[in-house]
This record gives sequence, C-alpha cells and structure tokens, in this order.
Amino acid sequence: MTLTFARAAIPPVFSNVLRSKVPFSLLYPILDAGPSGPSGYATKTSFCDAIASLGKAGCRLVQLRAKELSAGEFLAWAKAGVTAARRHGVGLIVNDRADVALLSGASGVHVGQTDISVAAVRRVVGNEAIVGLSTHSLEQAKEAEAKAVDYVAIGPVFATKTKSDPVYAGPLGVSAVREVRLAVQKPLVAIGGITIERARELIDLGVDGVAVISGLRERDRSLEEQARRWLAIEANQRRWEVS
Repeated sequence: MTLTFARAAIPPVFSNVLRSKVPFSLLYPILDAGPSGPSGYATKTSFCDAIASLGKAGCRLVQLRAKELSAGEFLAWAKAGVTAARRHGVGLIVNDRADVALLSGASGVHVGQTDISVAAVRRVVGNEAIVGLSTHSLEQAKEAEAKAVDYVAIGPVFATKTKSDPVYAGPLGVSAVREVRLAVQKPLVAIGGITIERARELIDLGVDGVAVISGLRERDRSLEEQARRWLAIEANQRRWEVS
C-alpha cells in the first residue's frame, strides 16, 4: 500500500533533505491527542483545526502523539488528522504506531529506540512511507544512518519536561547536535526544550527541522501566527545565506 498526501508547494530547505520524500519546513510540530499532554488537544475537531492553522502558516509535517488513547481511539484521531492534513497540504506522521499509520493512510510513522525495529516498521508501512527514528546519542544516530529511515531525530537537546523518562540521560547540548550533523547525512531533526530563541543556533548547525511540543502554546497569539514566527527564522536565514 502506498501512503501519500496532497502536497502544497514545498519551501526551500537547508542541509540534506530528501525533497521528494520528506517535505521539511523548519517547524515540525508534535500535537498530543487529549488534553493532558504538553500540546494537548481535547477533541478531534480542535486537533484538525490546529493542523489547518499549521498548514496555512507553511508547516509541511505534523506529528500526532496519543500516549493515553486506546488503539481504536488513536486510529480515529489519525484518520481525522489525515483528512485535515491532505486538505491543507500537510503530511501527518503518527507517533509509535506503524499499524495506525498504515490503517489511517498517514504519511508515515515516527518510532523510538524502544519501539519495534525499523525493519519491522518497514514491513508494515512499506517503502513509500516516511519513517523517522529518535536517537539520544552520537552512536545511536550513526546506527540510524544505516537503517531504512528517512530522517533522524536527536535529543533532548535542552532540558525539557516532556522527556523525563529514565531512557534519557539528560540534555545533550548544542555540541552533540553539531557532532551528529557532521556524522549523519540523512535529514536531521532536533528535539527537546527548543524555543524560538534557540532555533537559529540549531539552523546554523544545519538541522533540517526542530520538533516543537510545548513551544506553540502562547495564549496571546493564534497558532497560525506562532507557526509563522518560527518559519520566519528559516526564511530570514535563507536570505542571509544568499546575500
């Protein structure tokens, strides 16, 4: 089964992005299904509205997490999200669950070090789907480079409340991102405690995207406006590099 989504115009990007497969913009939002998560949405409607706002702002990929939902509920949210994403030229990535990605028609799946193997994920979703893998060290990132993944995520870069599991040794810091960028040719996403102020330094290192969970919850700005502020960093950087 081929997983596809309706593409909008993909903005220029830095580094080694595979434009035909991973349509990165700088901002890679992670949205939580359910109100308890750090970027939680209480209803499928509010979640789909968020996807629409992010698509209008220029985001090309959005990830759905559902740590507290049943498999059936997760699938229902994913299906609703895919419909909204296709309408607004956004690719929806499902967190952890390759089966949910397949059944919902999502653009792909993101898995962690303790989830099923990348090889097993590929057997479920096929070769056309986007597959991302979380890594937490230079060694893991190098290993990911040799696997059938389309992008590598490294983190947590900075201290964050959303990465409190014992599997994380603590914030890796900017120097670790620099080392990984030099070692990994695949598209690289930084995650963990990233603020809009810290994003520019990571762009300078050559990351292709920054995954943001709780950094899009400002009360005095709409979600679309917040996303545009993040994406403006990328646009300004491109102008600076060309000039």
